[in-house]
Amino acid sequence: MNTLWHISRDVQYRIAILLVSVVLSAGLSAQGNAQTNIAPKAPPQVDIAGTQVRNLHSAICNQEYVLYVNLPRGYDDTTKRFPVLFHLDAQYDFPLVQAIYGEQYYDGFVPGVVVVGITWGGKDPDYDTRRTFDLTPTDMNKGGKEGNAPNFLAFIKKELIPFVESTYRVRKDDRALVGSSFGGLFTLYAMFHETETFNRYILTSPSLGWDNNIVTAYDKSYAEKHKELHAKVFMAVGGYEDVPSFQKFADELKGMNYKGLELQTKVLDGMGHSGGKAEGYARGLQFVYEKPIVSVEPRVLDQYVGEYEVNPQFHVLVQREGNRLVGIAPGSPKLMLYAETEKDFYSKGQYLLLHFQKDEKGQVTGFQLEPYSGGMFVRKVK
Repeated sequence: MNTLWHISRDVQYRIAILLVSVVLSAGLSAQGNAQTNIAPKAPPQVDIAGTQVRNLHSAICNQEYVLYVNLPRGYDDTTKRFPVLFHLDAQYDFPLVQAIYGEQYYDGFVPGVVVVGITWGGKDPDYDTRRTFDLTPTDMNKGGKEGNAPNFLAFIKKELIPFVESTYRVRKDDRALVGSSFGGLFTLYAMFHETETFNRYILTSPSLGWDNNIVTAYDKSYAEKHKELHAKVFMAVGGYEDVPSFQKFADELKGMNYKGLELQTKVLDGMGHSGGKAEGYARGLQFVYEKPIVSVEPRVLDQYVGEYEVNPQFHVLVQREGNRLVGIAPGSPKLMLYAETEKDFYSKGQYLLLHFQKDEKGQVTGFQLEPYSGGMFVRKVK
């Protein structure tokens, strides 16, 4: 007879519990050891809201490109078309450009714009090698690793722009190009070689010394054949860079006296080659998208002078000071209003638009107020 049966039932129960505990403990220990050998799961990456990623193969360059696209606020209104801004080196600067654009839009300096960042695709792209190849206009070292700017510009004009225009609701008459360093060099190359492709240019720290200052030769060659250059151009350079060479080129460009050229330059104090992009892009966006200030006759402005009711408890005054309107709200400083047309006015430094309206007799009835969010009609009461 098995000796286990000579043990009392209570002792048998205790032994069984002990055996189960040992087995469970061993299993849990093994499971714990196995888990410690599993690499921790990586946290999710941060995506930029409102953006898209597109791939586009270029037959001209035999290269895969990646596009980072930011759609503006209000894009869901299918009746609207938007300006488009192309910027180079999106692998580095897309988050920067997208953020700066959003800030400037919120402050009312720029309109809604479709932003398209351009970078290189394919398996493990070497960005430094690819950008040197595509963004430089000549093969200065004769090694076949530079000088593809003519083909890259052809890709932008003949493949990229048609793709963007067929995919997004963008305007064909309002395109901007943005670049820095080699990207700034390419931006100038594009301006002198395919002038009608873009009408706004923003560039910082351009590599003006490339191939014995060849960009200066492009400027002179263009001037020999053209008296007009219809573009708004902003150029900036860091204060710790080669400022004299930058100023020399800027002076030469201004000295060409191109009809239609609006040029603004800036030395960014305390900035180096890369760090100036943030301020340079912000100032550049403000300049190239600057709204016009229309001169309106005092007799027209006087029609808008009066008291307006936002609500029964809150009234604002519109007054004329010289050739300009000002808005006065209780407890707030005067708000300067700038005319975009005879009926449309805006404020600088904030998203605020006023559109004055009249009745069938030509009397001003109020204005449609459009702040950053919402909108309302504000009635004239006096």
